Order: sequence, then structure tokens, then C-alpha cells
Amino acid sequence: MPTVKFAVPKGSIEEVTFKLLEQAWQHVSGRGRTYRVKLGDPEIDVKILRPQEIPTYVQEGFYDVGITGRDWILEAKADVEVLLDLEIGRVKQVIAVPSSFPYKSLDEMIADFAKTGRTLRVSSEYLTTTSMHLKSNAAYKKAYGNADPMIITPWLRVGENKKVEIFLSFGATEAKPPEDVDAIFDITETGTTLAQNNLKIIDTVAESTAVLVANKKSLKDQTKREKIADMIALLRGVVDGRKKLHIFVNVKKENLPKLLKELPALKRPTVSPLSEDGWFGVNTVIDKNEFIRIVPKMRKLAQGLVVLEPKQILPLDEINLDGYS
Repeated sequence: MPTVKFAVPKGSIEEVTFKLLEQAWQHVSGRGRTYRVKLGDPEIDVKILRPQEIPTYVQEGFYDVGITGRDWILEAKADVEVLLDLEIGRVKQVIAVPSSFPYKSLDEMIADFAKTGRTLRVSSEYLTTTSMHLKSNAAYKKAYGNADPMIITPWLRVGENKKVEIFLSFGATEAKPPEDVDAIFDITETGTTLAQNNLKIIDTVAESTAVLVANKKSLKDQTKREKIADMIALLRGVVDGRKKLHIFVNVKKENLPKLLKELPALKRPTVSPLSEDGWFGVNTVIDKNEFIRIVPKMRKLAQGLVVLEPKQILPLDEINLDGYS
């Protein structure tokens, strides 16, 4: 009987999510044929869902844990616990307009539309977030006060400000301007797709990454807490491992103190005598961004440098979930 129900995202971050799970020593089977895949751990029951749905489903207890974007947690106003930033699926939420528009900022565009009495139309999948961001803008407050922009979907119209309309997009949002809407609220990694569709960014709203979230009641269940703690340890091991290098190097006895002084480490480097008198082997784990700095020093002090990229660096200290109980 599975202990934990786990929702993983379908779509743009699906592939990188399953790669992350496989790097966490989870065998994955059944992909491509069903929305219900199997992990090597029989105590985890997995289902693939759209990332937009996962925050709400985890909040409601349909699933104990899930992987979704911070952007969708905010959009759903979901009451879930964020346990771990997985540092994948990194995107920016932006507002973009046709390149031919004269505006350099959202403030400038809203002010001009309000001054001329034109209705500003925006397309987005993020209806709640778009509305909140527009309402927080200084030019919007000056022109429309605290009135909610009108949100328009095929089945719903809410909001009293008909001079600013937000239309639900079902995809291909970047194709909507200029014929259908004046601006879009969308996500981008590099901005390349926006530029290819003759759009320019006039406002960067927020940055989002994929995170591991949990249902608050599930964290109070001792059995589920233990399994969730194991999941955090394995996934954090992959996230941390991507930032580190494991290095091995040989050094003469007289150079050993200087080398140890220069080498960073998670704790302290491991030093072992070699079979040849007067030589030692040193191995340690360092941040990747430290490697270039220390190579010139190791070149002068040591020999036989071997560099490995660790698959995982597991935090063997206890994962503390007490703050979520």
C-alpha cells in the first residue's frame, strides 16, 4: 500500500523532472503509455498532472506532495508548504507588447491608454496574477483606483473595470498581439520566442522555479512525514550535487600544509598516505565556482588531479520537518 501520493508535472518541465527523479536513484517505468508511472520506491504512488492543477490538488489533500512552479502556486493562491527549490524550470513572468509600440514600461502604457480612453486588453494564462500585478501599478491606481480589471473567459466575466480586460489564453499567447490584444502576461526563459513574434518586454514581474510542495495535513502524519523526509533528502542530494565537484589530487609531504590551506571543502579534505613515502592523496568536495580559482594553485603544489561530477551529495543530517507540524 503506497504511503505517499505524489503529483508530477506534465508539459515543459516533465522531462527534466523525471531526469531529476532518476538521478535521485528512483527507477522510473511506464512513461509514455499512461499518466500513472511507477517509481522504484513502491511506497510512492505517482500521477502526472498539469502543473497548473498540482498546487490546488495538493492543498485539497488529493496528493501528499507534488512538483510545480512557484508561479502556479501564486496563481492558485494555494495553501501548501514549499519544501525544496528544485532549481529547474527557471522562467520569468513578463509583460510584453508589440515591438512597434512606443512604450518602455507598463506604467507608461497604462497611463497612455487611460488618458486616451482606450480599453487595454491583455492575454494570459495567469488571470489572478495578471490582475494583481496590474492593480499594484501606480498608473493603474491613479486612473482606476482599486477597481478590479475585468477577467474574461468563455464561461466567466468578473471585475468591474471594463477599461482593462484580461482574456484567458489557452496557449500560444505570444501570437495574440496586436490583432487580438495589446499586451500579454507570459513566461519566458530567454525572450527569444517573444522576439521572434515581434514582441518586446516592458515589465518583468517575477522569477519562478519548480519546487517540491506538500499538503499541510500530510506533514502531520508521522508515517508520511518520514517518507517525505526521505524524498527531500534524495532530491536535495541531486540539487546540491549539481553545484559541486569531487576532486582527487596527489601531493608531496612538504606541500601538503599549503594545499590544505588553499582547498575548500564541505567539512575538511580527506588525506591518505600513498604507497610511496612522502606522498599523500587528498580528496574533497568543492563548489564548481571555486574550481577555476584553485587550479593554478594546485598546479604548483600537486600532481595527478582527477575531477568528478557527483550524482548526489546527500544531507545525512536529519531533515527537519518540525516547523511544518
